[in-house]
Formats: sequence, structure tokens, C-alpha cells
Amino acid sequence: MKKFMFILLLLNMLIYSCSKNSVTPVTKAETSVDWIAAADSSSLSLVDNFWNGTGKYFNSVNNGVADFQYWPNGHALDVLIDAYTRTNKSSYLSTINNWYDGVKVKNGNTFLNEFYDDMEWNALAMIRAFNATGDEKFKTASADVWTDIKSGWNTQGNGGIAWRKSQLYSKNACSNGPACILAARFFQQFKINEDKEWALKIYNWEKEYLFNTSNGAVYDNLNATTGEIQKSWIFTYNQGTFLGSALELYKITGEKGYLNDAVKATDYTLNNLVNSNDQLLKDEGTGDGALFKGVFVRYFTQLILLPDLADGTRTRYVNFLKYNAEMLWLKGTNKNQVLFGKYWGIKPGSEIQLGEQLSGAMLMEAAATLSNKKLIQ
Repeated sequence: MKKFMFILLLLNMLIYSCSKNSVTPVTKAETSVDWIAAADSSSLSLVDNFWNGTGKYFNSVNNGVADFQYWPNGHALDVLIDAYTRTNKSSYLSTINNWYDGVKVKNGNTFLNEFYDDMEWNALAMIRAFNATGDEKFKTASADVWTDIKSGWNTQGNGGIAWRKSQLYSKNACSNGPACILAARFFQQFKINEDKEWALKIYNWEKEYLFNTSNGAVYDNLNATTGEIQKSWIFTYNQGTFLGSALELYKITGEKGYLNDAVKATDYTLNNLVNSNDQLLKDEGTGDGALFKGVFVRYFTQLILLPDLADGTRTRYVNFLKYNAEMLWLKGTNKNQVLFGKYWGIKPGSEIQLGEQLSGAMLMEAAATLSNKKLIQ
């Protein structure tokens, strides 16, 4: 009998061990996470592993190769601003100012670019940098870029901001959502009515052509030459900027329809753009795709913080973000260097891309924000 009980005990231990190593959804942290400390270490790791001190920009890989990409550097500036406004550390302020010089030079001594969406990411980050630092150079640069972005609007496809200057027929969610957010924020800050009009017409165009009002999906693009809408490409970052633009217009107008659109786009993401095995935001690949989840998280967090959001909806959203953050920090982080991979449930190796680190850092900064607001523990 004792031998049988011993064998049964061994079998139970084996089953328990296997279940612990399988990928299963969790509803609470295995251990308590200090989200402020996690954000501190992740944002410091971004600088330590990717900042090019000579060129004054963020490298595309953490292996020391001086490779530059314009659009991820805008999101890297966003993370610097997150960390600076949260900690008030002068080291972040110094890097923010150096970023301005280095990225401008590396981009051809200008912040203007062939790609409208690339300019939008950087303009959004720079207007935040102006608000965080009070330095007029960021305001001026962001306004100059916004002026150039408006040239992307044309009559092909009945309107919309083009994706790039050499393809005015390609009207993409990634070039219209951020442009609407930028216009809306310029209006809210500087009270120029033309900016409000731009925000409204960009939003209305994207909603008509790229937003599925039935289920909340945001389609990737409209080819104005053929009339084809690319409905098979639905990415988290397009969901994020659409909900972000709806949120900004709700703040301006108070019209509930915009808030309903934001919630619908968010719910589509949480219900459809997740891994079915563990409900984490899905793996969208390396390169550009690795940054997509971080963009969604940024605007998702702003929706969570909206006072007018229904309490039940806020609780559901907080739980989703907290769960993703817990899984990333407890299961998907290379703690030796505090590195994040493209999928938040799997630890990366020692070499990763900038987009991967940025998405993880944005999630950690979001968790720290919600922790400071007493929304998560």
C-alpha cells in the first residue's frame, strides 16, 4: 500500500510539473510585481542596450550595429518621455534633447520624410516632448511636420492621408489614425479651429472606408487605384490609433458616439487579436510588426484612464492589461538584461530588435501608470 501511495505521489508531482510548464491563461500574478521598479528597469534597459551615444539615436538592434530607422525612434522618444515624466530624472531629459539632434541629422538634417505615417509618429512624440520639457524646438519641429503631413490628403479614394509621397493612392490606417490624433491634440492645445476640422475630416474618412462599424475591426488600407480595401490585414497598432483618434474627438466634442467607437475597436482587439491558447496579445512578427502591440497599449491605456469610461468596462480592460504585463514580466522577460521578445509569453535570447523592446517597455510604463493611479497593484 505504501509503495502504491509513493507511486501515486510521484505521478501527481509529474502532472503538476507538466501543468506548470504548459502555456495556460493566468488570472493573477504568481508573485507580486513592483510595477514602478519594472518600468524603471525596462526603460533603463532600452537606453542601455539601444542608445547610440555617438549618433544620438536608438539603434535598430541591441548588438551594437549602428543601424537607424526613423519611425521606431519616434516611439523610443515616447518611452523616454514616459520615463521622464514619471521619474523626473535628468538623465532622461538629456537623452531626449540629444535625440532631437541625432535623429534630425540621421534623417537628412530634417524631420520630414517620404512616409507620412513615419512623420506622424515622430510629430506625436515631439509635441509630447514639448509638453514635458517646455522646449520650443520640439513644438516648432512638430508643427513643421504637421504642415507637411497635410499635403498627403488628396482626392484619390475620396480623401484620406496617403501612406507615402510616392504612392498617393495608398490610403492606410497607419497614416490616418495618427494624423487625426495629432490634429486633435494641436487643436486642444493651441485652439486653432482648422486643426479641429482636420481631425474631424480625417476621422470621418477612416471610419467610412477602413472601420467595420459592426465588429470594430480596422482594415489596413484602401488602394484608391483599384478600389480594393485590404480587409485581411488587421493589426493591433491600427486598432490602437483608431481608438486613440476616437478618444481625442470624444474629449473635444463630448459626443458619445466617439467613445462607443473607441470601445468597439478595443473590444475587437481583445477578442480577436490575441493568442487563443493564453489570451495574450498575439505575436505580430519581428521588424515593424514587433512594435505594433506597444502602439495599441499606449492608446488602450489612455482609454482606461478616461473618467467617463464605464466602471465595468474599465475593470475588464485593467484586468487584460495587467494580465499581459504579468505574463511578460514573469514569463517573457530575459531578466539578465531586461529584454523583451516579440511574444510576451516567451523569454527572448540576448539579441533582440528595437521594436520588441519598445513594445515591452511601453507595457511596463503603462502598468506603472495604472499602478500610480491605484488601478492595479
